[in-house]
Amino acid sequence: MSNKIAKHKQPWKPEELQKLQMLSGKGKGLKEIAKALNRTEESTKDAARQHGFSIAKAR
Repeated sequence: MSNKIAKHKQPWKPEELQKLQMLSGKGKGLKEIAKALNRTEESTKDAARQHGFSIAKAR
């Protein structure tokens, strides 16, 4: 079994938002950012939209 802790419906921590801003600023894609933050793509997309960060579209 995996030792990962599910972050289902967990609030975003300031450190996570900083990392989200940094990765989105570097032009990383949604899937890559979500994996780096151990969050779902949907949650990552919602947090980015809510905080005004733009995530690069997959080409």
